[in-house]
Amino acid sequence: MTSKTRSALPFLLSLLIAGASIAAPQDALRNTFFKDVDAARAAADAVDASLLGPTSYTKGAEDYSAAEVALERGRNIEFVRRKASDSEQNFRTATESARLARTVLSQVIKSRQDAANAKSPDLSRDIWDKAQREFGNAIRYVERGDLKNAKRKDIEATSLYRDAELVAIKAEYLSETRRLLADADRARVGRYAPLTLGFAQRLLADAERELNENRYDTDLPRSLARQANYQAKHAIYLSEVVRNVRDDKLTVEELVLQWEDPLAKIAGIADITPAMAEGHDIIEQDLTAYIETMQGEVQSLQQEVDANILRLADMEEEIRTLDERLGGATTERTALVQRLEAQALVKAQFEQVEKMFDRNEARVFREGDTIILRLVGLTFDSGKSEIKQQDFNLLAKVEKAIDVFPRSELIIEGHTDSYGGDESNQRLSQQRAESVQQYMINAMRLPSYRLIATGYGETNPVANNETESGRARNRRIDIVIKPNLEPA
Repeated sequence: MTSKTRSALPFLLSLLIAGASIAAPQDALRNTFFKDVDAARAAADAVDASLLGPTSYTKGAEDYSAAEVALERGRNIEFVRRKASDSEQNFRTATESARLARTVLSQVIKSRQDAANAKSPDLSRDIWDKAQREFGNAIRYVERGDLKNAKRKDIEATSLYRDAELVAIKAEYLSETRRLLADADRARVGRYAPLTLGFAQRLLADAERELNENRYDTDLPRSLARQANYQAKHAIYLSEVVRNVRDDKLTVEELVLQWEDPLAKIAGIADITPAMAEGHDIIEQDLTAYIETMQGEVQSLQQEVDANILRLADMEEEIRTLDERLGGATTERTALVQRLEAQALVKAQFEQVEKMFDRNEARVFREGDTIILRLVGLTFDSGKSEIKQQDFNLLAKVEKAIDVFPRSELIIEGHTDSYGGDESNQRLSQQRAESVQQYMINAMRLPSYRLIATGYGETNPVANNETESGRARNRRIDIVIKPNLEPA
């Protein structure tokens, strides 16, 4: 180390010590002057005072910054104390204004949040900006204590936010449909496919009406918009086909043969003779029956696999336990045999019940030892829960199916499609389940302790809610039968 370097070390050490000695008093001073103002600022932030009490909050932030700078530069202590005190008072005033605004302007605050959730700042910017200006005016009136004018601005801003929200929701769900219909108009689709295009236009109008009436239940308008999109695209496609036919680029016979060709190929895969000499009705019926048969077989196979997996697992566990406990082997093995016999009986009972219903009345499923009757033939009027007389015969078959499983526990599950509000669907599904439960008590003479009625609303769909057939399958009553496997 050189002599020059050695002579510099004491000087550097003295600077470090001096800096540390200055920092310590500054930290103490900051704690003295800013402890209360920091607490006041945190309280203001907790009630969103920068938004709901902006004038005082801004002054508080400016005084806070001035006090910090003055302290760092070593200015007059009294100036620092005064600025910190002013900042604290302004933050407290902002907090009081914000709390008052939350009460006085609760309506517009909620509408503002709803509009923001609907992406209004992006999808309906002009209306959002106007609403923001009126909201700011309402806030300023609250800060001045002019609650009368604040309430007036609250009403104006609320109306604008709700308009912005609705425009944004429509933009999100209907913009694509409107674009497609505009494309169809430019292509003169209405000249060649007026029915399909008209259907798309009606679906769009229905979707817009639903949003106007209930913007918060978007399931139905979203589905209508998707259907409208499909029909608009379909109309554009059909117009091209019709135009080709009219322009003699394609004969009607060639068109029909083109459409029959995919059906013939599908029929070939299903090993069905493609009989279309008199139209497509016969092949449609044959293919539908084939698909339903395949679905039934897959379902049966899956149920059998699930049952076998459970049965094997139970047997392996029981055998393992018995091998470890030879002393009680005889009793334990007897219990195991009885359980296996009970499971075999449930399987036989399931097959018996399965034969009681045709496919238009009920689907019968098996999950382990549990039996499910999906009553596809039991229908209710829209929004109603009363059982109709036309369904009494089906319920009589249900009673016979239940009798096959004496001492079983019965759960009646109500389900709806996704159209309608979540709460109303939940309530309706519960009412329908309870209607069936009451029918079982009164007409079937079943004891109430065997019955449980539960509504699931739209939460457990079994099909696609975007199609009418799917929604119809989701609107259902399931009877869950839990057999009693214990020896009588």
